[in-house]
Amino acid sequence: MNSKVFIFILLSVLLLPTGCVEASKAKEEKKNTAPRIVNIVNFIRQTDYRLENSDALMFETVEKQIDLVNQYDFPATFLFQYDALINPKYQKFMKTKLNPTCELGAWWEITQPHVKAAGLKWRGEHSWVSTANIAFTPGYTLEEREKLVDVYMAKFKEIYGKYPKSVGSWYVDSHTLEYMYKKYGIVASCNCKDQVGTDGYTLWGGYWNQAYYPSKLNAYMPAQTDEYQIPVPVFRMLGSDPMYQYDAGIGSNHQGVITLEPVYTEGGKSKKWVEYFLKTIVDEPCLAFNYAQAGQENSFTWSGMGEGLIMQFPLFDSLSKAGKIRVETLEESGRWFKEQFPKTPATAITTLADVRNEGNKSVWYNSRFYRSNLYWEKDGFCFRDIHLFDEKMKSEYLDTPGTGGQFFYYTLPVIDRFYWSTPDDKIGLRVVKLDKNGKGTELVLADPVVSEPSKSVLNVESKDKNGNNFIFTFNEDKIDISCNAAESGLDWALELRVPQDRLDRLPFKDFEKSSVKSEFRGFNYNVACEKGSIVKGNNTDYVLRFVPSGNKLVIDCTTGQ
Repeated sequence: MNSKVFIFILLSVLLLPTGCVEASKAKEEKKNTAPRIVNIVNFIRQTDYRLENSDALMFETVEKQIDLVNQYDFPATFLFQYDALINPKYQKFMKTKLNPTCELGAWWEITQPHVKAAGLKWRGEHSWVSTANIAFTPGYTLEEREKLVDVYMAKFKEIYGKYPKSVGSWYVDSHTLEYMYKKYGIVASCNCKDQVGTDGYTLWGGYWNQAYYPSKLNAYMPAQTDEYQIPVPVFRMLGSDPMYQYDAGIGSNHQGVITLEPVYTEGGKSKKWVEYFLKTIVDEPCLAFNYAQAGQENSFTWSGMGEGLIMQFPLFDSLSKAGKIRVETLEESGRWFKEQFPKTPATAITTLADVRNEGNKSVWYNSRFYRSNLYWEKDGFCFRDIHLFDEKMKSEYLDTPGTGGQFFYYTLPVIDRFYWSTPDDKIGLRVVKLDKNGKGTELVLADPVVSEPSKSVLNVESKDKNGNNFIFTFNEDKIDISCNAAESGLDWALELRVPQDRLDRLPFKDFEKSSVKSEFRGFNYNVACEKGSIVKGNNTDYVLRFVPSGNKLVIDCTTGQ
């Protein structure tokens, strides 16, 4: 290299503005303090009546899973249903083949051997069924739930010499969860991703991804205070597509599945999709931390999941070796969470690259008070979702057993694109420009810039085609919206329109100047503005508008607590 060129390059580096260096350093430090965590969680059933030769196929699946985990020396979590727990074949295999860094825990689906051991009556047609009020504890009385816990814990300790620290299920009720914590000292739990109707279980409006501390009255609902909080973090399972899972089946009563699960061709079986998903988890703003659960239940068998898992594990391995993710057990994540967060933290899931190349973008924000989603489409922009959390909203199954083949868990809607849309008319809370007659014309925002001003605040800026810059600031208990207008005298609002045949699904009851008294499934709550007003529409042109004051709007997200 020419000596003059070398000296020039050297001086350029030495004279690099300190602000650039400090900004780069601060960004790297932020990434280091916001870990990206991957739990490999495989949950194990003994049998499945839907499969021919199920016992042998499902055991073989676990053998293959452990071989793969051991190959990469990953710490993984294996959760046992009671019927598999008591099988000597599984016991011997776990004691001789399992990597010592792995964890054994409980998978909380109820089976015939489990019920029999607790001295209860089995109501299923087979020794394992997926029927909601048979397979899950909300279908049992409080006394029965405790008996099921006691007999499982006693058997687990008899076999492995200690109680499990992690318990997972599609859903664990709050009474069972708190009982396990107080009597047996569990430190972590996991439940199903948000979904509508899938397998007969609906969980909708909850903390999207990551983890939260549940309410004593409703394990699906994040708690706001120590008084109502069960101090066991609940991690959201399956790795939902942050962009496309939400709208899958929109306007219907059933969603498809787009997740990290290795059996799904549009999700975890596709390398392109997995790389897109991991980019969101690893590289984009997330506030406190980001999270993904990998793995699969053995009912899908190795022929269904093997290809996907074998593709995923090298990706996890390379990211782990690069220091970009932490692969750890569910117990380890639970202990870390409790050490870091006395209450549920604020988190974000930022997705600015589109796996389908349609130009869509998504930003999720969660706190212990609410969740919200901003969504950019090629021809529009909106708040796709706002749901509020209230720890005092009791589960329908808190102390009364549920009946039938479906269970429903919800939070409190302010905006719900999935339920309030039709397949042909997708709603959203949209930014509109108001003319002198008060008529609104949608402003399409684009090119979002996402930043993290503090550990609990997410800032999103997005401009329309005329250069009007809208700023959305998500705080733990409120959303601030303002506009740096390029147009003189710009008059704007947030507007909700809903199809006529979905109006009966809305929770809004009594409108006041800056609030709306609302009711959902018998629970009363307030939707309110700290700054600005809420204007009732005629339901034909629009349902409501959030109107700023002094070019600023502040939406209170505390339900009036």
